[in-house]
Amino acid sequence: MSGTEETPAGGTGPAADGGERPLGIDALLERVRAGYRRIEAHEAHEAARTGAALLVDIRYAALRERDGLIPGALVIERNELEWRLDPLGSHRVPEATGHDLRVVVLCNEGYASSLAAASLHQLGLHRATDLVGGFQAWRAQGLPVEPLAR
Repeated sequence: MSGTEETPAGGTGPAADGGERPLGIDALLERVRAGYRRIEAHEAHEAARTGAALLVDIRYAALRERDGLIPGALVIERNELEWRLDPLGSHRVPEATGHDLRVVVLCNEGYASSLAAASLHQLGLHRATDLVGGFQAWRAQGLPVEPLAR
């Protein structure tokens, strides 16, 4: 293997200058998603409905205004997620009851939520996952959505 090739698993390998090659976003997503089991919209709906999981919507305000909200989902914008869900954190939400909490993170299409779930794993929330396809998959499956109250 030359000094600039990517490893077969999409990871980094030695670069020509002796450092590590940067990991592209597609390889990073593949790597973090391999660390947990993602779930589909109907499974997330059932888990939230029965109280077995906390749905967390990390979409930014403009998307929530445009597309609506999932009833019962906790809205925490991405830049606050770790601070709000860390059970040991001083800025946690009341729902952040412990490291065993099952959290299902959803973004608009299921990309940012994968990185967010991996970050929650680093905080010890070992049951965190994300919704395959995000909010758009939820809506496409005909699951409940309500307009944002203005």
